[in-house]
Amino acid sequence: MSVQVCVLYFARSAELTGLKEEQLVAVPTELSSRDLWGLLLQRHPRLSLLQDHVVLAIRQQFVAIGDQLVSLGDGDEVAVVPPLSGG
Repeated sequence: MSVQVCVLYFARSAELTGLKEEQLVAVPTELSSRDLWGLLLQRHPRLSLLQDHVVLAIRQQFVAIGDQLVSLGDGDEVAVVPPLSGG
């Protein structure tokens, strides 16, 4: 089964994709956070520059990229959050 999710890009990830948000369709309802990141990399290979410095937020809950399973529902929000530079 698959769902449609809204992906939000912040800071450097928005620069690399040229987008602030997009709709992803046919996303599996259960997958690892690493597989979800892989789907985003397929669409936007330049995101690989953030590979070890990014976290995902699913329904506003931070999820490290790894083997952790995530469950997605139709219309869920997934945010790509690169490290924020302070000043």
